[in-house]
Amino acid sequence: MKEARVLLMNKIIPALMLVLLLGANSAWAVEDVDPWENWNRKVFYFNEAVDSYVAKPVAKGYKAVVPTFIRRGVGNFFSNLGEVPTAANDLLQAKPGAAATSAGRFLINSTVGLLGLVDVASMLDIEEHSEDFGQTLAVWGVESGPYLVLPILGPSNVRDGLSLYPDYLLDPLNHADLKEDERYGITALKLIHIRHQLLDSEGIIQGDKYSFIRDVYLQSRTYQINDGQVEDKFDAGFDDLDLDDEAL
Repeated sequence: MKEARVLLMNKIIPALMLVLLLGANSAWAVEDVDPWENWNRKVFYFNEAVDSYVAKPVAKGYKAVVPTFIRRGVGNFFSNLGEVPTAANDLLQAKPGAAATSAGRFLINSTVGLLGLVDVASMLDIEEHSEDFGQTLAVWGVESGPYLVLPILGPSNVRDGLSLYPDYLLDPLNHADLKEDERYGITALKLIHIRHQLLDSEGIIQGDKYSFIRDVYLQSRTYQINDGQVEDKFDAGFDDLDLDDEAL
């Protein structure tokens, strides 16, 4: 599905390639980026337990029971809602052209695309991208601070952790006229959908899982903040990869 392709192409695959090309220890000194490692590992193991006993089984059930076309529609719906905070952060980053693209995608998919269930904008070759308030702060020179593992939410850093509330305010779902149980239900569906997208990527994790995920996260954020512009042209030819929608 489109959302899974964006997740893999724009976040996971580039980060993995950076880790493999640069090496986990050559890009930074661990003591500089992860001074709270002892605490972070405790939270990480807690999150792993929650994932093993709750999130992962639910995600597997979701994938097994819900047909592919419905999951594709769910992913498109949430991706479409994400165009709103992306456009807002594009403006905050002084990128009006990118903001117009995101706003255009939202308008097209919300109307012709049946409230975002169909990604018509991508069919028209209007490319999707993603921005958040953490990226906006980074663009304006705010340092990331130490690596931080948040309970339930997972990998982050001080800057991105402080950006959670602005991101919450920019999420249109939080301003919709919904009952509390409806809002919780939709949020749960979003989290389950995101978790199910990662099921098939678990086999690529090598070595110490904590360190691997940390390194991928840090490289991924660098890639996102720089809008995919990196010194090594490792992403050449990614467009030729055949990512199976059914597998995702």
